[in-house]
Amino acid sequence: MAAPWMIRILVVLVVMSALAVSYSVHQARRFTDESQRLQQRQTRLESQWSQLLLEHSTWGSYARVERLAREKLGMKLPKTDERVLIRP
Repeated sequence: MAAPWMIRILVVLVVMSALAVSYSVHQARRFTDESQRLQQRQTRLESQWSQLLLEHSTWGSYARVERLAREKLGMKLPKTDERVLIRP
């Protein structure tokens, strides 16, 4: 028969092992939750980035810039006889 001190040591080791398993499961769940939140944030940021790129291309389109130059600044394309070529 095993000595009483050996049984006590085994019980302590089993309890410690159970606590360690419980802690590691808790940590795994916490990290999984954090990972999912970060993935959702990444998806939102990628969507926002796509919208900003689309907006950027819309605001900077040549047709829009040319229309604003004509309407708001009164600019126009110069005629051939109005052009001056400057050479270095």
